[in-house]
Amino acid sequence: MCFFGCEQAQVDEATRKVGQESHEESVTTPTIKEPVLGFSQLGSESEWRLANTSSIKNSAVESDVELNFQNAEQSQEKQIEAIREFVKEKVDVIAIAPVVETGWEPILKEVKQAGIPVIIIDRLVDVTDPSLYVTYIGSDFYEEGRKAGKYLLDKIPKSIKSVGIVELKGTEGSTPSIARGKGFRDVISSRSDLQFLKSENADFTVAKGKEVMKKFLQEKGREIRVLYSHNDDMTFGALEAIEEYGLVPGKDIVVITVDGTRKALEKMNEGKINLVVECNPLLGPNLIQAVKEIVKGSTLPKRIVTPENVFTQVTAQKEIASRSY
Repeated sequence: MCFFGCEQAQVDEATRKVGQESHEESVTTPTIKEPVLGFSQLGSESEWRLANTSSIKNSAVESDVELNFQNAEQSQEKQIEAIREFVKEKVDVIAIAPVVETGWEPILKEVKQAGIPVIIIDRLVDVTDPSLYVTYIGSDFYEEGRKAGKYLLDKIPKSIKSVGIVELKGTEGSTPSIARGKGFRDVISSRSDLQFLKSENADFTVAKGKEVMKKFLQEKGREIRVLYSHNDDMTFGALEAIEEYGLVPGKDIVVITVDGTRKALEKMNEGKINLVVECNPLLGPNLIQAVKEIVKGSTLPKRIVTPENVFTQVTAQKEIASRSY
């Protein structure tokens, strides 16, 4: 007969097994560390940029990636400072949306020496050593310019009279400003009647777009038949200037813009914009997936280009409701 002695032995054995099971569970389910992404965003100058930032932040939260976000406010110096801080913090991956193309080689060499992989997003960097970054994720800005040029060739029949064009460019030295201008020119160069009257940087902002377009109109007036604007925000400012001058945008002046925000499609639906070339800001899912692949040790293509469309006044209406930015 055991009574209390047997019962105590059974309790001790049960306790030992529970302890053993708890130990085994703790060994087989270790805590997985979230990858840390340091992201230097070039600024918040436009609706497109705000949508781009939101896409990246939301994707990071949804995918359990810790995001260290820094807004450089259009300053390359601030971007370089932020990148050095990311290196000190020993983040897993650094992503950069570069404000301009040049001047990145020294800081990227520092990052490479620290052993941290780099993703270039939205805009390109001009470096002699392509191994300084893993991949580029973004648009084909040159092709966007070509799409705009092809539309203009179809829109305006060849004439013995010159057709005056004005151009609102973005930030000087930035990839979209360079490539959108070149793509457009390469296409329309086949037509001698299509002539540039004025071309000026307007920094991708509404205020600057209006200011520069107002100056164009004061200098060239009704000679202006076409406006080619490198982004929607500059276009919105230009539309105000055109209407204040007494002309009808979309009719007196053919208006071509790049981005594809909801507001641009609404303006197109009102007849004020003739063509929108899409530049997709929703790069967050692609970026975060690339971060995860890099952390796993996977190989990525050197360039990941996002698919994009063009919208005319005929197709704009059905796109407005589904636009998230």
